[in-house]
Formats: sequence, structure tokens, C-alpha cells
Amino acid sequence: MHATVVVTSVREDLKLAAVLGLAAAVAVGLLFPYLMQLLPQAFAKISLPLAIVIPLQCLQAGFFCFLMAFAGLRMSPRTGLDAPWLRAWIQGRPRPAMPWLNSILLGLLAGVAILALAALLDPHLPPPLHALPMPDAFNGLLASFYGSIVEEIMARLFLMTLIVWAVARLTRRPPSSTTVWTAIALAAIAFGAAHLPTAADVWPLDTFVVFRTIVLNTIAALVFGWLYWRRGIEAAMLAHFSADIALHVLAPLAGAAMA
Repeated sequence: MHATVVVTSVREDLKLAAVLGLAAAVAVGLLFPYLMQLLPQAFAKISLPLAIVIPLQCLQAGFFCFLMAFAGLRMSPRTGLDAPWLRAWIQGRPRPAMPWLNSILLGLLAGVAILALAALLDPHLPPPLHALPMPDAFNGLLASFYGSIVEEIMARLFLMTLIVWAVARLTRRPPSSTTVWTAIALAAIAFGAAHLPTAADVWPLDTFVVFRTIVLNTIAALVFGWLYWRRGIEAAMLAHFSADIALHVLAPLAGAAMA
């Protein structure tokens, strides 16, 4: 079943985009403890005080996510891709039933799949550029909000929607399943490629590192894209959060228990 599409006014989409932009700004702030623990050498190069850098990054990310969310929401009537639960909340209507548990389970399975494949690929990685600290589970929990909110706004609500919208507009036809799956795949690959700068801070960016980074992230992104298509952006966000919990909370806890 497709997510229910409701044609709304610009004002309603602005409200919903503002909520998502604010959530994105908060998520960026929550990400910093994780980044500071994972990449201390990068923060050592920052000349400005973090008390200035962090708020500026939050404001910037919140503003751009607001713009991307608004664009994605305005394309909803033509694409059938939407935020049905949040839209109903903004409009004061009863919220539709959502597959919350299924989204959590699919996200956890995606996270476990990434961990399993990483265990096979990681022995072939080049030596890291520096000692690689493992962020603790609490910071991993805080960082999980970034992926589930900011990355889903960028990769799914904006980019995937834009691809479907562009094809529908060019062909003057409703989006077919092939069109949507193409958009899911392209957005997933772009999502994977967007993680390359972080990988480059950890390893020399050779062909294998590029392959590993894109493949591992694309696996989960295909799941998130399918959920967005079928159930709405909220389901994709929850699945993404659950996958990150498996990767950044449960995996560190398990590693500490086995140490």
C-alpha cells in the first residue's frame, strides 16, 4: 500500500518543513559528541571555539533541511511520496496507522546485515590513518538521531522524491514501480557516496574503501527507500534510527561485554 497523499497548502507544508528543520538542527547538535570521540584529530584543527562552531552548524543544517523538506513535501502530490503521520498531525486530523514495529525490525535487520558484511570486508581494509577510537554507546545513541532525521530528509524526502517527480513531470504519467525503484537505487548510492568524506578521515581512500563504504550504506538505504515509498518518511526515519542503534549502540555494548 502506498502512503496516503493529501494535497495541502503551502502554509501547511511550511509548518511541517519547519518542524523537520528544527529536528534536524537538534540532531546535528547531538551528533557532535560522537564525532569528537571518533575524529579527535579533525577537531584539533578547528581554530574557532566549539561554542561557536556547533550552533552555527546546527543553524546551517536546520535551514538547509527546512528547504529540502519543503521542496520534497511540495512534490508529494505528483509523486505519492509523503509524510502521512506528521502531515495528519500538522492538520489536526487523526493519525494514520503506521507500521512502527515492522520499521524497527527492518532497521535492526539492516544494521545486523551491515555488521555481518563488514566483518567479511574489514580484514581487507588498508591500515587506518590513525588510531581508531570506538565511540561509546551513549554517544552512539545521540548520533543515531542525525542519520534518522537529517540523512532521511536529504536522501529520501528530497533526493528520492526529486528523482520520481522529475521523471513523472517529463513523462506526464504517474510514477511507475520501475521509476520509484530507480529513484530508490540512485538515492541509496548517493547516500552511500556521501559517507566517503568520513571514510577518508579514517583510511586512505582507495578503491576497496570506496567500494566498502558505498556498499554497506547502500544496503540499508534500499530498505529505507522502500519504506518511504510504501509507508512514508516516518517509517524510513524509524528504520534508520533502529539500524543506527544496532550499529552504534548494540555493537559497542556487545564489544565491551566481550572484551
